[in-house]
Amino acid sequence: MSVIGFWLLALALYALVAIGGGRRLIPIVGQLLVASLAIPALLLFWVEPHWQLGAQDLLAPEWLNLAYGLCFALLLGYILSDVIDLDVSAASLKIAVPSFLVPMLAGLACAAWLLPGEPNWLSAVGIGLLFSITAIPVLYLFLQSIGYPPAATKRLLHAAILMDFMCWSLFGLAQGSSHPAALLWPLLAAALPLVLHKVLRLRHGLFYSLPFFALMLLFQQLKLNALVFGIAYMLCLAWLGQPFRLPLPERHWKLLLNGLAVPLILTCGVLRVDFHGVGEQYSWIYLGALLVLPVVSKVVGSWLGLHWADPTASAKIKWQESVLLNIRGLTEIVFLNLLLQLQLIDSLVYFSLLLMSLFSTLLPALLGTRPSTTAINEARSRYEVS
Repeated sequence: MSVIGFWLLALALYALVAIGGGRRLIPIVGQLLVASLAIPALLLFWVEPHWQLGAQDLLAPEWLNLAYGLCFALLLGYILSDVIDLDVSAASLKIAVPSFLVPMLAGLACAAWLLPGEPNWLSAVGIGLLFSITAIPVLYLFLQSIGYPPAATKRLLHAAILMDFMCWSLFGLAQGSSHPAALLWPLLAAALPLVLHKVLRLRHGLFYSLPFFALMLLFQQLKLNALVFGIAYMLCLAWLGQPFRLPLPERHWKLLLNGLAVPLILTCGVLRVDFHGVGEQYSWIYLGALLVLPVVSKVVGSWLGLHWADPTASAKIKWQESVLLNIRGLTEIVFLNLLLQLQLIDSLVYFSLLLMSLFSTLLPALLGTRPSTTAINEARSRYEVS
């Protein structure tokens, strides 16, 4: 009963912050604040001393493993659905390539420095990709909240989708290269839309989304490559021109994700951190590097990409958009938990990068990147010339 009580209390904390933040706080920011501050405090100062429960006890129930798998499948599927909207224009490609490659190389170098002992090449690739990710949903919400021009918003979002597509695809292929046989069933299942569309002539979106989420959960539980399946499935839908419809109305879907899926996934990740032993395995310099280097390398790469896409843009616009493309949020959390689940990073690296994700997501607000009327007009004229 105590384990259930903890999880109910944890979910209540996320709900209270969401209600208190209202429209002033983007959901993922509140969730990251609870995960990085409130959950560790709850565990260290109340649960362990008073309930005589440790983190392992809280992660032990079988129902929790099933709920985690379901929530992870829902979240990963929701994020991968952005692949359908991918529009590879010349400008978005020019923005995406340096914004992806510069932090990727920095992450590989950082992994070679930070990972103890003989570095695992898949772990190094995972950390490099974590440096490169941009959170598409959070970026969209932020651009909407500051009134950014629609054409400029679309260009940045498509660059972000392209970067994340490269991240997920490269990791899926890298993971699959270790177990090539495990790719066969996911790739065969990803061809299901061809059967539904060409053979059975089905057009309703639920005929495509319900099997997608069911297969995502199945491959997740069978330890097969759900990531490759998700990407290939969405590419197949995009090729067919078949829209992807969520199984629930948008409002209820977001309530499910923000009320249950994201809090549960975040809390499971944080509970794996040994807070009593913080600083024993790594020095504070290394941990500080995981907070700073991803942000610096991502901003530099984005600035180079934006300059390549439009050398005539003002330095102020390029600086603002570089900071915006550094937003992490939900996409990074899902990728982080995937690496932790596969034991490619340890819990302390996970927590450091979790704090980095919070800092990156808050950075635009902390730096006051809300553009002036002049800057918005410049962005509008720059993107709408074509």
